[in-house]
Amino acid sequence: MKLTSRFTDAFAFAFDVHREQNKKSTTIPYMAHLLEVAAVVLSYGGNEDEAIAALLHDSVEDHPDVSSFEGIAKRFGGAVADIVESCSDSTVMPKPPWRPRKEKYIAHLRGADQSVLMVAAADKLVNARAVMKDYRWVGDEVWGRFNAGKSDQLWYYREVTAAISAAAGNGRARPLAEELKRAVQELEALCSNGEQSR
Repeated sequence: MKLTSRFTDAFAFAFDVHREQNKKSTTIPYMAHLLEVAAVVLSYGGNEDEAIAALLHDSVEDHPDVSSFEGIAKRFGGAVADIVESCSDSTVMPKPPWRPRKEKYIAHLRGADQSVLMVAAADKLVNARAVMKDYRWVGDEVWGRFNAGKSDQLWYYREVTAAISAAAGNGRARPLAEELKRAVQELEALCSNGEQSR
C-alpha cells in the first residue's frame, strides 16, 4: 500500500484545524498526537482511508466550528467521514456530561466495523502510552489534566478496551486491540504500584 496525495491533503487539513491547539496542560502541539495515531494505524496494516481518518479523528469533535463530517466526506470520501464520525463521542459545545458520553461511545464501539476499530484502538493506545509516560514523571498529578479523575479514567480505559477487543474478534483490528489491552494493563499496574510506593 502506498500513500497518495490524499494523505498529504489530510495532513494539511488537520494542521489548519488544530494549528493553535496543544495537548491538554502541555506545550506539545496537538498534531503530535494525530501523527502518532496515524503512524500506529499504518504500522498495524491500516489502509489510506484509515490513516487519513486517524489524522482527522478529532477535527469535528474538537473544532465543529471549522470542520464537519459533510466537509470531510466531500474532500476525502464517505468512508473517511464515516470513520471520523464513529470515532467522535460528541460534536456539540459544550460537551454533554463526561460519564454518559463515554458510556454511549463504548456501547457504539461494540458494533463498530474493523476500520473504526483500527482508528479507535490506535487513538486509545497512543493516549494510554502518553499517560504512562507522564505518570512516570509527575505521578497522580497527571490525572488533573483530564475532565474526569483517576478512577473514572481507568474505568474508561478498561471498558473501551474491552469493547474494542470484543468487536475486533479475529478481524484486522485484533492485533492492535491486543496491543491496547497490554498497554492498559501496564497503565493499571503502574498506577497501582505508584500508590503502593507512596
